[in-house]
Amino acid sequence: MDVKRYMHIWRPAGVESKYTIIVLDPLNRPFLPLTDFYDDQIGRVGDKTALSYLTSLENYFSWLDIYAKYQGRNVSWDEHPEVVREIVQDYLFSEMECKVRDKDSYRLVSLTNKSPNTVARMLSALKAFYKSMIRLKYYPHPNPLFHANGDLEAYQDIHIGVRKDKPRLPVAAGTEEPIHHHRRLTDSYFKVINEEWIPIIIGDWDFALSGL
Repeated sequence: MDVKRYMHIWRPAGVESKYTIIVLDPLNRPFLPLTDFYDDQIGRVGDKTALSYLTSLENYFSWLDIYAKYQGRNVSWDEHPEVVREIVQDYLFSEMECKVRDKDSYRLVSLTNKSPNTVARMLSALKAFYKSMIRLKYYPHPNPLFHANGDLEAYQDIHIGVRKDKPRLPVAAGTEEPIHHHRRLTDSYFKVINEEWIPIIIGDWDFALSGL
């Protein structure tokens, strides 16, 4: 069988194996990182979510093998976090047709009218994949899709209120800063900032965020 991309097959009936799914690479060889990823996710997330994540990753890995480059060289999934982030950004731009912009120490992802509705799922799948690879000792670095920085907590602290150690006054009093719960306050390095694609190109990225 000539496999052009990563794909999975279900364990045939009567075959003994700890795996219910085997992932094959483009040369039709078992690919353990993705196989073990799916096996690790079972019981942690629902079966449908695990399979959805795997499908997203198969698409990403199929692209990675052919198109992913960093400073002129071919790269693999287990590169240093800085390299992985650059490759993921390239995938978001070239394959998922998103807009990606640096923001402090993380990156904002904005959908366009050509972006699929699976962008957030793909990013969640990648984040879960590296969590599994670290847990299973495949990946020796910190999770590239994880954003560990105190500025998110600092942002939240600004909105707690000015009356330290005292109960908040009613909103009608107008003396307390409102508490906002923004989706962008997550531990993800890539943060999707719009639920739907943006139909009009805005030159100033910060304009869309000025009301947050």
